[in-house]
Amino acid sequence: MPLREFLTGMWDHIQANLFPWLSEELGPLTDTHRQLISALELARIDAFVHSWPGLPGRPPLDRAALARAFVAKAVMNVAMTSMLIHHLEVDKQLRRLCGWERVGQVPSESTFSRAFAEFAGSELPSRVHEALIKRTHKDRLVGHISRDATAIEAREKPANVAPETPKPKRKRGRPKKGEVVEKEPRRLERQATMSPAEMINDLPRHCTVGTKRNAKGHTISWIAYKLHLDVADGDIPVCGLLTSASVHDSQAAIPLATRTAGLLTRQKSGNTAVAIACRNEGRRALILSPEFRMSGRPGGPLPVERRCGELTRAAE
Repeated sequence: MPLREFLTGMWDHIQANLFPWLSEELGPLTDTHRQLISALELARIDAFVHSWPGLPGRPPLDRAALARAFVAKAVMNVAMTSMLIHHLEVDKQLRRLCGWERVGQVPSESTFSRAFAEFAGSELPSRVHEALIKRTHKDRLVGHISRDATAIEAREKPANVAPETPKPKRKRGRPKKGEVVEKEPRRLERQATMSPAEMINDLPRHCTVGTKRNAKGHTISWIAYKLHLDVADGDIPVCGLLTSASVHDSQAAIPLATRTAGLLTRQKSGNTAVAIACRNEGRRALILSPEFRMSGRPGGPLPVERRCGELTRAAE
């Protein structure tokens, strides 16, 4: 079903049926409650949470209710879990929307922490987002993919990475006749022979210091991570990847392009190595020519054949 029709039908159902029924059951609903209901109805996160029926030992607390509580934490923009627990204790409608009838049923902060680790380990948000994109973009033709990254700051210390083993230094100067100098392939070159899972596992994900130049030309730094996104027409993020803050955008481009290829029909890119990977999958990418990048477009835009170079030319 197309995205517009899907969202229209979903919103009509929420407005006409779900809001009136919940108002009778729970009482008056605020705007925040309505936003949470819409998010839960759209994501259907309960279907992706694992359950443990009939296993020996003490059963864990309801993970579906904990997952809904974390969605509420994001919707309400609550920074700390202790603040979320306080909201659940004093807000009856919010507590019942998450799945707890009484105040005594709200779990402790340590239980929330363990559940968060389980959800992160099972990549619950990624699976929910991927299912939503497949459901709404199955029969949709996407003309463009915009790929970019943004800084993600966190209250963490940069991880101490063990230094690499020093390599033996060769003699300076030109190599002797017949001597072959072996160069270690870069990450972009290694990705050409890797599977999608291997490419993602090869990217560092520990906390580091990142530096980049912003739109105003100033150099900024941050500590934590970097979120790489593929955004389709209409500003809809279709694929995401979290890496260390020090990872260059080009190193995450091929894994993103590979994952996005399984969801969408067509995409474009601006990196030669990424373009080669796209060609191997039967797709075409467009890259800006150096002349266009350095010219500043004097006298108007360049012709399209000079403005863009095709993937086939870059691959050859």
